[in-house]
Amino acid sequence: MSGFTFLGFGSRVPAHFLKKRALNKIQESLGHKFKRPELLAEALSHRSYTQTDPKAPFPSYERLEFLGDSVLGMVVADHLFRRFGEMGEGELTKTKAILVNVHTLARISREIGINKAVRLSEEEERAGGRERNSIIADCLEAVIGAIFLDSGIQAVRKFINAHFLKNMVDILSDQSLRNYKGELLELVQAKSILSPRYEILRTEGPDHMKKFIVGVYLGDKKIGSGNGLSKKEAEQNAAKKGLEKLAKMDKQNLDFFHKLEGK
Repeated sequence: MSGFTFLGFGSRVPAHFLKKRALNKIQESLGHKFKRPELLAEALSHRSYTQTDPKAPFPSYERLEFLGDSVLGMVVADHLFRRFGEMGEGELTKTKAILVNVHTLARISREIGINKAVRLSEEEERAGGRERNSIIADCLEAVIGAIFLDSGIQAVRKFINAHFLKNMVDILSDQSLRNYKGELLELVQAKSILSPRYEILRTEGPDHMKKFIVGVYLGDKKIGSGNGLSKKEAEQNAAKKGLEKLAKMDKQNLDFFHKLEGK
């Protein structure tokens, strides 16, 4: 029996997906056996790979990522709503944001081994894409979308329970997974009518390894800046610096916010 016949793929599947051992390993880590393994192959195909390899038989994972993002959010929200009947809307939103943010997704991707399985172009590989949080987080969302299409919502619930919800206490206690942008927005809006504004100050490095430097402002005053390999990461780091600056002020003293509002 040929490799691609055994796996259910067509004749144009790349050689690395014809290896039974590699396919079985990632499915074992996921805890899901695909009935349609081409969905898994698509979920592991980054745009840099599909655009540079003329023989790539799959589109990139981006459409599956779109689907997986929504499915993940729904399953997590449903779990939190049912389990924590005493929790208000604000706390539910904050808890969900931590469980599904890019840092949590990247952490779980590494635990599963998705970072080792994602298909990248040679250039993206050299640029460190395999360890870039934004890429492997998006890839995990694509895998969730693929599981949903392959086997339905119950299979997705089983996967999310095993990899997200069973470790919820550990995830929520990990300070590196905090949603600093959300915390800054909540703090500022509790004390003023302002909202934090993020602005790209500059970028550094070549396109394939670009670093973003972002500033966060209240009114016209910059309260922090941060950098990262994606705009989202840079904004989170800028928000963290902004929170640290505001924390140094007397929490009961509203003069700072009043001055920004022109009062």
